[in-house]
Amino acid sequence: MDKNSAALYKKMQGEVESYQTLQKSCVKVVKQRALLESQLNENKCVMDELNLLGPDNKVYKLFGPVLVKQELEDSRQNVGKRIEYISKELKSSTDTLENMEKDMLKHREAVAKYQQQWQVAAAMK
Repeated sequence: MDKNSAALYKKMQGEVESYQTLQKSCVKVVKQRALLESQLNENKCVMDELNLLGPDNKVYKLFGPVLVKQELEDSRQNVGKRIEYISKELKSSTDTLENMEKDMLKHREAVAKYQQQWQVAAAMK
């Protein structure tokens, strides 16, 4: 393998490694996103249940092994804040995933380009 072919091969390997690293990160973000979606759905169900309650109903929150009475409006506010926070995190992870996919596409195109150049260089020998 001549110097030109070796340099192209090395560049291609670097792009492949970058692509694989991004793929692993992407898998982590997808898992995190699935967890956030699950938490969001749980909290929305809790909010739906809280909205069904009237002012005379009692709400309890579990603190360790103890049930503590909590005001209905406080419970609604706490769950609402959790839903808001989880929604923001979900949006952030979606944006991160989109950026990663764009970067992965760039690396894939670079690998294809280097592969083609390497094959042309190998065929010219």
